[in-house]
Amino acid sequence: MPKITYIEATGAATTLDLAEGWSLMQGATANGVEGILGECGGSCACATCHCYVDEARLGDLPAPSDGEQAMLENVAAPRRPNSRLACQIKATAALNGLVVHLPETQE
Repeated sequence: MPKITYIEATGAATTLDLAEGWSLMQGATANGVEGILGECGGSCACATCHCYVDEARLGDLPAPSDGEQAMLENVAAPRRPNSRLACQIKATAALNGLVVHLPETQE
């Protein structure tokens, strides 16, 4: 199980063991991580699971789809080059140790 660390806007860190194939959004919402809402349930339709991926690990992720790119245009917090939607990132062994930062707001 890959370990993923979520850093909330307050600086609080939570490290979770996620089952492979779970999205980072599923892991966060199932474990009460503050800062990820996932209002659409992971269908890439709301942008309320916006996160900032550790820039050094961006190359470990598949490129964002056109749909994710479109949704990232609607994020409430500032969009950055390392912005991604947590619902579109699946936990894999290759992502073990990944750190994601959560924005101050999702709405």
